[in-house]
Amino acid sequence: MKSILFAFSLLTANIAFAQTSAPFDNDHWVISGKMEKETYLGNDCIRLSEASIYLKDATFLNGIIEFDMTLPKNRCFPGIGFRLQDKENFEEVYLRPHQLGNPDAIQYTPVFNGQAAWQLYYGDGYSTAITYPLNEWVHIKLIIKDTQGEVYVGNTDKPSLVIHHLKREPKPGQISLENNYPALTRFANFRYTKTNEPALQGPFKADVAPKPGTILHWQISNPFDQKQLENSFSIPKELNSQLIWKTLPAENTGIVNVSQITRIGNGSNTVFAKITITSDRDQIKKFQFGFSDAVKLYLNNRLLYGGQDVFLSRDYRFLGTTGYFDEVYLNLKKGKNELWLAISEDFGGWGLQGMIPDQTGLTIKP
Repeated sequence: MKSILFAFSLLTANIAFAQTSAPFDNDHWVISGKMEKETYLGNDCIRLSEASIYLKDATFLNGIIEFDMTLPKNRCFPGIGFRLQDKENFEEVYLRPHQLGNPDAIQYTPVFNGQAAWQLYYGDGYSTAITYPLNEWVHIKLIIKDTQGEVYVGNTDKPSLVIHHLKREPKPGQISLENNYPALTRFANFRYTKTNEPALQGPFKADVAPKPGTILHWQISNPFDQKQLENSFSIPKELNSQLIWKTLPAENTGIVNVSQITRIGNGSNTVFAKITITSDRDQIKKFQFGFSDAVKLYLNNRLLYGGQDVFLSRDYRFLGTTGYFDEVYLNLKKGKNELWLAISEDFGGWGLQGMIPDQTGLTIKP
């Protein structure tokens, strides 16, 4: 009897770890955009141009995803989405073949409410330099487990990109393949394995502790049109009366990804983020901050600062990534002071981060 049970357990384990192939047809995929079938360099494949395809199986949580790609030299951003909850909420890894060898040749980003966030999440754990041949087959493998992931590009034994912290809550979902630009990208030999114990190599880094003074909670308003702030040095009373607030925690880095709780739309590309600073005396404090893509900063309803970090707004390679690149000096009065930042989005990441390194004599609340 024990032998039978042992054999059955091995059988069920093998089934649980079985690799599943998904031919590129209507039985397995939902197709959106331009998809054509062909044979290229010995592989039956599909060509995607301004298109995405969605695997009908919506139960991928942890495991291994593998496929082959050919990539052009043209500017494009082909890749894969996984754990799709819908077409606007998923995890994404994509390649930038026009940036081969540069620090952003491959990118991981979460997508919330249709908004990718590569300007908020870049560098170690999010993007890195890789190379591979163009217009030839390149093997891609993702290994995903809970809040961590690895991406292998080419026939390599070591991960090309180690994702230390996947930003979305782990939930089962669909897988997608995508190329939303006209440049042709080919996909072949797609298969996946669902298992809760895939083997990861790492090394993975623990979440960093917040730097002293990091603002870890903000009040975020409902979105509105940034044009409502034009030609005014204070917050318009009519706009103020229409604001509805939610508390949004920051990550340990201070990053607040606004798209987690709201979406950009026509006439609604701006939110306020605010904190209340109670000071035990009149004093001046340094406030360091970052934003994407534009900001207006108000202290006690008086405009102090305005800035823009829109992609390509300064030169042809200006990325508009977020960091503690700006600072102002807050002339705080004794008692309560309100600090408001109007954060406007173009594309690439909607968010902010802030810190007051010296909080002596201060109490800060969202």
